[in-house]
Amino acid sequence: MHVGMDFGTTNSAVAVAGDEGPAAVVQFSTAAGPTSSLRSVLAFDKHHRGATGGIAPLVGHHAIDAYLQADGECRFLQSFKSYLTSRVFTSTSILGTSYTLEDLIALIVKTLRDHAATTTNAEVKRVVAGRPVRFVAESGQPEDDFATGRLCDAFAKAGVDEVVFEYEPVAAAYYYEKRLTCDETVLVADFGGGTSDFCLIRLGPGRALLDRPQDAIIGTNGVGLAGDAFDRRIVQYGLSRHFGKDATFESNHKILPVPAWIYSKLERWHHIGFLNLPSTLRLLRDLERKVDRPDQLGQLLALIEYNLGYHLYRSVEQAKIDLSRAEATDFTFCHDPVEIRRRITRVEFEGWIEPELAAIESCVDGLLDATGIQAKAVDRVFLTGGSSLVPAVRAIFARRFGAAKLSTGGEFISVASGLAHRAREVFS
Repeated sequence: MHVGMDFGTTNSAVAVAGDEGPAAVVQFSTAAGPTSSLRSVLAFDKHHRGATGGIAPLVGHHAIDAYLQADGECRFLQSFKSYLTSRVFTSTSILGTSYTLEDLIALIVKTLRDHAATTTNAEVKRVVAGRPVRFVAESGQPEDDFATGRLCDAFAKAGVDEVVFEYEPVAAAYYYEKRLTCDETVLVADFGGGTSDFCLIRLGPGRALLDRPQDAIIGTNGVGLAGDAFDRRIVQYGLSRHFGKDATFESNHKILPVPAWIYSKLERWHHIGFLNLPSTLRLLRDLERKVDRPDQLGQLLALIEYNLGYHLYRSVEQAKIDLSRAEATDFTFCHDPVEIRRRITRVEFEGWIEPELAAIESCVDGLLDATGIQAKAVDRVFLTGGSSLVPAVRAIFARRFGAAKLSTGGEFISVASGLAHRAREVFS
């Protein structure tokens, strides 16, 4: 059997393929029933011990359950794929044990590997894994070699002897090609949690991507933003003021705002945990006594101290989903002592994410310009990944290529399925 592994910022998936036929996506058991994707999260609960007596990390849905039910110290980690380009984040101490970033990623990869092995009843030592077209650091600089090197180390720690990387939109193209009965020139757009990636490619029975992948690919491009950036804008513009953003206090006869860096952490869901430091909490308690809106700063303190960041961002994510289906949603976040009720309209949301939409559109235009392919020469646009469901994202491609050319599907499984088909080719 051949294994394709999609380790994602928010969700991960793994698929297996035999020597012929379609790929099968591996299922994960949850309290709500089987699911085809694994949340890319970890929990370290001091009460959950392994056979040797040490703290046993929990992965995916088990991590979420432990975090929600924890009555003691429980560390919850998410979006750590976003740190692959960071030369600062080398390791972290969790309940007295040091973990490198590669160690944390390996825990997710090992879970994917173990589930694939159970499904195939065979040891998994070789995989094709997905990667974005560009790994982009927060500075905007490309860090491809550094990030892929860390991924290789993480896969090795997870027991994978050989890993071959494939661009995620190319993998999605393998998935999409299975439905074709005629040849097409296709723009594949894959929207993950951290990156938006694009591939212009020739597909179909007469072109056989599996037979000639290098001849089929016309060009690729990517930008380092996607679903997480949309969530960040909802927090930044829709919710931050509830937590005291723009509140002021007097110091040395001057009126000063609450430091902006606090809210830059709040606006990135994988950074909220960094606010739960003794020095930061002391600063916030001191400011609470001085600011003109103390109740709101108290809400921020409660969010941090009660470890409600995950709950907040699940509500934000649900609001984004609701706005993909309706013109407005009533955002409600009630976790005592924090309470937020706010109506958010799709028009507001689309205004908040306008910079991201412009960057996505510019990236697509750059791909067309670099390849010399005109929009009218593109037969089909295949949109996949969670943020492909956002109407404003779809509108970019409808304007450029025409709504009739848009196709969607496999939002959370297309990349893993395509990677399994690629693994069949690589390892046969």
